[in-house]
Amino acid sequence: MPLTLTSKLPAGGVSIFATMTRLANELGAINLSQGFPDFDCAPELIEAVTRYMRAGHNQYAPMPGVLPLREALATKIERIYGRRYDPVSEITITTGATEGLFAALTALVDRGDEVVLFQPVYDSYVPAVQLSGGRPVFITLRPPHFRIDWDDVRRAVTSRTKVIVINSPHNPTGTIWSRDDFTELERVLQQTGAVIIADEVYEHIVFDGARHESVARYPALAERAVVISSFGKTYTTTGWKVGYCAAPAELTALIQSVHQWIVFAVNGAVQMAYADAVARDPECAGVTAFYQRKRDLFLSLVAGSRFRPLRSEGTFFQLLDYSDISNAGDEDFAIAMTRTHGVASIPLTPFLHAGETAARIVRFCFAKRDETLTQAADRLRAI
Repeated sequence: MPLTLTSKLPAGGVSIFATMTRLANELGAINLSQGFPDFDCAPELIEAVTRYMRAGHNQYAPMPGVLPLREALATKIERIYGRRYDPVSEITITTGATEGLFAALTALVDRGDEVVLFQPVYDSYVPAVQLSGGRPVFITLRPPHFRIDWDDVRRAVTSRTKVIVINSPHNPTGTIWSRDDFTELERVLQQTGAVIIADEVYEHIVFDGARHESVARYPALAERAVVISSFGKTYTTTGWKVGYCAAPAELTALIQSVHQWIVFAVNGAVQMAYADAVARDPECAGVTAFYQRKRDLFLSLVAGSRFRPLRSEGTFFQLLDYSDISNAGDEDFAIAMTRTHGVASIPLTPFLHAGETAARIVRFCFAKRDETLTQAADRLRAI
């Protein structure tokens, strides 16, 4: 009898990030699509991992994470955002923020629950909701500013809302939440039992003197929130895949009950090295300045082109509007630009659902060496 196979994610497929990176590699194009740096992390971080490996941190780490890292994170979060998380019962180290998001959504979402998502939405959110039997409810952020219409939120949040997922700084738009946004969110959720999952992986990459408004700053929201961040973006180590969840103990217990069955534990030597780095420099001010310079450089390099920048407020992504260049859809334009001009970007349509199509905008990653950005911009100005 032949096998009968069905997918739990029939609408899924290869992610747009993998698709564009593969195309860039095949064509030898400059890859400004997938969000990873083309430069290495600090040598002392690699040396620290090596030192901890030699010291014997090569077996299973504790399931919630090594205590020195959880203690360093508790101190950092309290110092920067003013909320104290118990390192023993309220912080979990995960295999990247993606696993943290998956574990949190799996732990919290039951069949039939509604999960509010702001789109364009990072591509891992929707599959995690669907695999748990939840129903995504989309609120669309409109260009050019991609600001939240809080009347839309009030209409979307109902008695069936189990989780609302927020992302600031926001991938892919590069926008950030303001204090007023959190005030509005608090008002919306006052009469509900919904939980917040806050994706804050770009917390240290916020520009122009703005302050990152973590959910942890707002007591009434933090009591019902899972704050998720990672080390990959901050320390230029996206391939090490280490992140964390900070949440009240009752939420943490639920997350850990799922986390233990996904990966159980995360690389111990890497955790120990991150513990040293976090304790040494909790604010990571140098990271902010570094990427502000990168953003400003990229904007200056594409000035005079036919692209119109939608100025990034955070993340290491910059949106460019190509309306003056082509009427093609963003996916077709991104592929054609990669083939014809040798620069790979990411279209926004794959971040949209429920029949939405994106405006004529593509996303570029500027976490690249200056010479990479210069070469790419030369090609973009020629379009």
